[in-house]
Amino acid sequence: MAKYPKKNSQMTDAISEKTKEEALQIAKGIQKPGQTKEQTKLISQGIQKGINQYKKQYKAKVRALDKASKKSKPQEEAVDAMEPESALKMVVVVPWVLLTMSWCAFLYYYLAS
Repeated sequence: MAKYPKKNSQMTDAISEKTKEEALQIAKGIQKPGQTKEQTKLISQGIQKGINQYKKQYKAKVRALDKASKKSKPQEEAVDAMEPESALKMVVVVPWVLLTMSWCAFLYYYLAS
């Protein structure tokens, strides 16, 4: 009988040895006096499942953020390409607006006195 590789869902459900060790350390750290080894083992398994679920959720968030950043990257490039033109227009317009406002203020002051 040939051994076939596990399906993808089974591979992601597998809990690593490092996670098992961490969960056991945490379970022993919160162990109450009079608690049996079986109870500690059950707590450790629950912690393992929690760690595994957290890792899955974290990976899903990272994938979603990666997809979002890939989608927004072309839009950012388009905005960056347009910014120099609008900045140039702003640089040309602002001095003229200020000059016009100063002349209007001067005329108002001159005519008012």
